[in-house]
Amino acid sequence: MAAIITEKFRLHNAQQFFESFNETGDGLSSSLDSTYYFFIGKNTSFIDADNYNVANTVSDSVPPVPQDDVTSEMYIWDSMIAAKRISSADVTFAVPRRNWTNNTLYDMYEHDVRPPSGLDSVGNLSSTGADSLWFSTYFFITSEYKVYKILDNNGGANYNGTEPTSESVEPFLSDGGYFLKYMYTLSVEQIDKFLTSDFIPVPSTGTANPVDGKIHVVRVTGGSGYTDGTYYTPINGDGKGGIVKIVVSGGAIQPFGSGATKTEVLGNGVVSPSLEDNTGYTYGYIDLTDIYTDLALTTSGNIDVNATGADGKIEAVISPRDGHGANLAEELGAHFVMMNVKMTQAEGDDFTIANDFRQLGIVVNPNNWGTTTNATDSTRRQTYAIKFDQAPSTDFIIDEKITQTTTGAVGKVVDWDSTNNILYYVQERHPEYGVNSTNNYVAFSGANLVTGALSNAFETPSITASETITLTGGNDIVFASGYCNPELKPDSGKIIYFENRRPISRAADQTEDIKITIEFWWINISINLLRLYN
Repeated sequence: MAAIITEKFRLHNAQQFFESFNETGDGLSSSLDSTYYFFIGKNTSFIDADNYNVANTVSDSVPPVPQDDVTSEMYIWDSMIAAKRISSADVTFAVPRRNWTNNTLYDMYEHDVRPPSGLDSVGNLSSTGADSLWFSTYFFITSEYKVYKILDNNGGANYNGTEPTSESVEPFLSDGGYFLKYMYTLSVEQIDKFLTSDFIPVPSTGTANPVDGKIHVVRVTGGSGYTDGTYYTPINGDGKGGIVKIVVSGGAIQPFGSGATKTEVLGNGVVSPSLEDNTGYTYGYIDLTDIYTDLALTTSGNIDVNATGADGKIEAVISPRDGHGANLAEELGAHFVMMNVKMTQAEGDDFTIANDFRQLGIVVNPNNWGTTTNATDSTRRQTYAIKFDQAPSTDFIIDEKITQTTTGAVGKVVDWDSTNNILYYVQERHPEYGVNSTNNYVAFSGANLVTGALSNAFETPSITASETITLTGGNDIVFASGYCNPELKPDSGKIIYFENRRPISRAADQTEDIKITIEFWWINISINLLRLYN
């Protein structure tokens, strides 16, 4: 049995994922009602974490390969530091970036690019040898961030001319010899949020003036031995109004183009606006025996008077459904979805800038701590916190081990707020990181002394029943008898993506611009991280 996963299936999956980024967050079990959070974590080194560092094969410079198993997701929650919601405005369709460069061969849009298979021993490869339209180079972006689709590439020749700038709603012939369709121009916001060296964002809306079933281009095989002259023939099929002007010179049918010496498609309102609209084709045939000498198709002609013509052929190139420009994502093969997250210090105290991180990822539909309700806040702190009534004799040090001898609790410091005497920490499931000497997890609790292993700082948590502190960044943190839990419920929701990286340091004058691109093909994920300094 033969089968294939089609581009429409990949686009469908990308569309479903794109549409699932909604703003309601009411927790209903709808495919269009999901909340996504980007998270950072793992402030501690990969070295000596025994579930990672088998036979000392990993380190901060050689991060461990992420594993898609049950326990890995649980470990991620333990080391999570903070999370930021990804809004619908932070998501776009995307396609691979193909820059315009002069004197370069590009492919053209064709409806039937395919590899040789079965009885079709020839197939129809693109000009650059691609065996699928979606892998071919049939569009490009210019230095002015204008995107063009190539409807004809001048018989497979290099583009040789100036960079196109036209925003014509109709396809046009560039001075580089290519027949182009202007698609869209990236906005300043799209450039800032989504454009990378590898991907171009694609709007979900179409462009002006698409016509369903219009034939703009024909592929010409010139042949030989035909009778010189200018002829006309209808495009037969299930549409109407398509007419091909055929020019024969030197016994050969002249290539597709524009002007008196080229074979071209009429009935498109460009060459002759008075012609009937060229529209409605899902297939079209050009019969070289059905020839006329006039545009009105009233006077029969003969393109092969001497019966010596051979090997000539003209084929209609069928437009995508609804016409070129009607559905940008579908036409350009945008089975990629890109997400952009910026950590700009606007997140306040939920995102510490005092420590680095080594993990990042996406979790969908996590719950608020202690509930079954989906979280909807824009940012979430994922560290535990202890409030002291007074400052210790010396400051706690980030990443140092902290212990509570009375309970046996173990943790690692994420941040120390000396202004408010708040200690932020995580408890990972590794010896010396968050479990005791018998590998048991024990929570910090009670008015029991907390001690830093490196700093020798020690202090007793507050015994105030309830205390609300407004932090420098404007967020409130509420303590119950000196303790505060993370804001997302660990092990809730689904972690759909995570990555181990070399340590990424944070600073007050620094912005992390993170772009995650998911390809709905065989599911290939790539990430682009840009660090900006204010």
